[in-house]
Amino acid sequence: MSRIEEADVVIIGGGITAAMVAEKLTEERDADVIVVEAGTHSAPLEQRFERRQRYIDYGENPWTDDHIEDQSAPGIMSRSMAVGGQALHWGGTTPRYTPEDFRLHSMFGVHTDWPIDYQTLDPYYQEAEERIGVAGEQGPEPLDPRGAPYPMPAVPLSWTLDRLREWVNNAGIPAWANPVSKNTVPWRGRNVCQRCDTCNICPTGAKYTPDFSFQQLIAAGRIRLHPRTLVRRLELEDGGDRIHAAVARGYDDPETDVVYRARTFVLAAGYTWSPHLLLLSAQGRWADGLANSSGLVGRYMTGHRNVGAMVELPMRLLPGMFFGHSLISKYFQRPTVAGGPGLPNGFMRHDFRVWESTSGRGPRLRNDAGALLLGDDLMADWRARTATGTTRLRGYYDVLPDRDSRVTLDGTTRNRFGDPLPHLDFRDATVSRELRQRTEDSIRSVFERVTAAGGGRVLRTFVDDTQDHPGGGCRMGDDPAESVVDSWGRSHDHDNLFVVGAPTLVSGGVNNGTLTFSALSLRSAEEIGRSFPARTG
Repeated sequence: MSRIEEADVVIIGGGITAAMVAEKLTEERDADVIVVEAGTHSAPLEQRFERRQRYIDYGENPWTDDHIEDQSAPGIMSRSMAVGGQALHWGGTTPRYTPEDFRLHSMFGVHTDWPIDYQTLDPYYQEAEERIGVAGEQGPEPLDPRGAPYPMPAVPLSWTLDRLREWVNNAGIPAWANPVSKNTVPWRGRNVCQRCDTCNICPTGAKYTPDFSFQQLIAAGRIRLHPRTLVRRLELEDGGDRIHAAVARGYDDPETDVVYRARTFVLAAGYTWSPHLLLLSAQGRWADGLANSSGLVGRYMTGHRNVGAMVELPMRLLPGMFFGHSLISKYFQRPTVAGGPGLPNGFMRHDFRVWESTSGRGPRLRNDAGALLLGDDLMADWRARTATGTTRLRGYYDVLPDRDSRVTLDGTTRNRFGDPLPHLDFRDATVSRELRQRTEDSIRSVFERVTAAGGGRVLRTFVDDTQDHPGGGCRMGDDPAESVVDSWGRSHDHDNLFVVGAPTLVSGGVNNGTLTFSALSLRSAEEIGRSFPARTG
């Protein structure tokens, strides 16, 4: 049995990139759009205060319904699969990439240049910040280029972060408030951040999550959203290379195929599930998967790693009200700009961040000997213990992807419908493997330098081996032999198929990629929209 659904555009996936495409496309163009999401609806805003409270009281997962048990993969960073995607419980950190990220080969002789540059993406960055709602502080020129101001003022720094910024600046490193998607003024119908420090589940709606966009689009009649529906394969038209249909199964009616037909198909399922679907859709002369004439679907999976440190400083650092807030510096991210540190040891780049999260020592009711502390004794003990404080430092650094850093079909695990699941294997390119130790040592030396400048000491350092903020698998490029999609996200092989967001990344940069995913998706939406008439009302 089968059921046919028709639209102008079918978007596969219900996360932040799907939300950006659906929002821009339906605001600007007269197009009938269906969004198909495998997961279910997330907890609505009115339930989030209670879920937050149970998270605080009992340590419960506030997002119990954000995944599907048999849709996971070895090596995957998050198995979130719901209306809203991984950005339901993201931290909301939204720095931009820098011009160097798009020109690694031209500027440093490593890896591959992107087919677009920073200036091309700047207006889409701005649009993403407007749509998501980003609060930020302009960093110093030329370290932090942007074409227009942030949509809203930065989240205020606590007393402690102000002291830490002075400390970093005294070491000769400029630092400023990390931009975040948390409202400091009412924005697009959402509340203002109360800095209640449970950003994992924001009880007020101040932190942007994509379900807000979908709710508004549905209320306005702009889209049809089909949750709990898993797209299992794409099918080509007879005798041609255009996508004819997306074939799905609904979890509430698992015996019936749902066949989606459209003029344009948009694959917005993220860095794992987008290449996975193309591989699953192998057929006819596309025996290795659709959009795969280059052989690069699922390859060049990318991201970055970080080195962290805990440091003790001889300064009073009091507990703050928003431990997730931080300072960022692009000083080491942009080594070739005026005033930058240069490249004394060859190619290496990283950002630099300072957190409040562990900086303060709270008051205690008993001292080291176990004696009860009350009144003046409690305050005296607290003052003595806050004569020094600790903070956390971190530096994300470039990890250039190998061709065999990839998503493949796992022959040993299948979902309930019998489809093989993906397997992820991240691998560094040779140049990254050769530079890894030197880069990590260089970051540690920065930690030592800035800590010594404040008369403190590094308590410990650590390396996170996780390939953070992953992307790739359908990388963009001008040459069809070396890429899967063009700079707009259109498949080189199928002119009515777009892949948007994280899978199109050429490299992972040295800071959080969500804003870049979103900006790229808006640029793709602009190109998709050219095929449809402008909206007049």
